[in-house]
Amino acid sequence: MPRKPVHGTLRRMIRITETVVIPYEELGFTTSRSSGPGGQHVNTTDSRVTLLFDVENSPSLTQLQKMVVKGKLRRRMDKRGVLQVSSQVFRSQKSNKDSAIERFVELMRWALTPVTERRETAVPRSAKRRRLERKRHTADRKRQRRPPDTSGEY
Repeated sequence: MPRKPVHGTLRRMIRITETVVIPYEELGFTTSRSSGPGGQHVNTTDSRVTLLFDVENSPSLTQLQKMVVKGKLRRRMDKRGVLQVSSQVFRSQKSNKDSAIERFVELMRWALTPVTERRETAVPRSAKRRRLERKRHTADRKRQRRPPDTSGEY
């Protein structure tokens, strides 16, 4: 089924979770030179792609989702609340752009997945038994290392 044009352009959506969908237009991209070796080709092409997503001003996220994303991905964000994801794995700019989008989706999915609370469980009887046996064994070993009692009283 073809996508319907919105104001003359195709509107691409990026699905993060069942409830979160981000329009492609909210993403920004910058290019720069890749680091590392590569010969003459690397000196002439801007193949590293950095994806920019303004979490703070995104209409696609709720306030709670923005807080969660800012909390979990704060190391990848600048002071203005813009998330940055870079890719320089490939020699082609297009491949790096696709790679950056994939990584962005993975990061956002991870950030928006709720943390399940840990349910406390009782310590199994077998674990208690093993612990006490180890303690007993250690105590016996230390008792055998002591010098014999020479007080004469038995």
